[in-house]
Amino acid sequence: MASINKIVTTLADGRELIYFDDADSQLGPERSVDARTLDPRPDTPTMRLDALTGEWISIAAARQNRAFLPPADQDPLAPASASNPSEIPSNYDVAVFENRSPSFGPALTGDNAPHGLDDLDDLGIGRSRTAIGRCEVVCFSPETHGSFGSQTISRARTVIEAWADRTKELSALPGIQHVFPFENRGEAIGVTLHHPHGQIYAYPYIPPRTRQLISSVEKMPDLFERMLESELESDRVVLRGERWSAYVPFAARWPLEVHLLPHRHVPDFAATDDAERDELASLYRTLLRGIDRIHSTETPYIAAWHQAPVNVHRDDIRLMLQITSPRRSADKLKYLAGSESAMGAWVSDVPPEHAAELIREGIDTATRETP
Repeated sequence: MASINKIVTTLADGRELIYFDDADSQLGPERSVDARTLDPRPDTPTMRLDALTGEWISIAAARQNRAFLPPADQDPLAPASASNPSEIPSNYDVAVFENRSPSFGPALTGDNAPHGLDDLDDLGIGRSRTAIGRCEVVCFSPETHGSFGSQTISRARTVIEAWADRTKELSALPGIQHVFPFENRGEAIGVTLHHPHGQIYAYPYIPPRTRQLISSVEKMPDLFERMLESELESDRVVLRGERWSAYVPFAARWPLEVHLLPHRHVPDFAATDDAERDELASLYRTLLRGIDRIHSTETPYIAAWHQAPVNVHRDDIRLMLQITSPRRSADKLKYLAGSESAMGAWVSDVPPEHAAELIREGIDTATRETP
């Protein structure tokens, strides 16, 4: 049986580039050399502590220079050509590379790097640390438009393999506390490239949402098992497989919000087995295609893969997808105004049960269409 092939190389400025070839790839093993002359990589950002909340804020000024909605013939994630010296010198199936303008990294150590979680938990005025870490771009396809849901099942499986590989590799880097794969889709979300792609952030700390989750599992260690059991008995289930299930959560914040959980406990992508990855490739693709069929135009969303921290709570925090969209009707978006933005006090515009019905109808439409 053919397998997904991994090829590791470097870009002209020393950033790592990894190709993942589909199991049924038509590509050969050769890869072109990046012949560009590039500026040195930017300095690693500094992160500052907000003493009001205990949260760390990365000050990453180099991100101001990143590409913003270029024309398709200048897509920096497309395979390089004579007229488009892009980030990826060869044709590819799936490609992963270090972000040119990262929010964290490229340094992984340093005199002012965090000294572990206890150091990061100390509260003080004017505290700063080097924002060590790594940010990677995951290109789902060489095409210039699309999303995870627009890929073939074979390609979706390759992306999942890349997520698992990168989760394992990034978790082993010095100073990394949390690994977060995600996809932003649509200008309403703030994307700056239409190319089908996602990102992976390897943080030097445990981010705020996961810290809140830790508080919950400390009170209820079997939280995920009990939550999945309860949700599967509800009328908010939208897809159910042998190994994964998707549902609109009981207390959904967003007009469209779907959670996807594995049926057994796995802390992250690296811990999933081949059967779970195979089913996920089909089921997740179907879910996204269904969400896209709710209205006549593509649905903007954030697809966030929540994983257990690298070093703590591996036995009680489960891998979980949370898809959220601000779209509350065909031509209206939910904006985070005073209550949500300022106080974190959410008000939901759409009953979760109604959202689940819309998503199920979208999935039915998508499954009747030609694969």
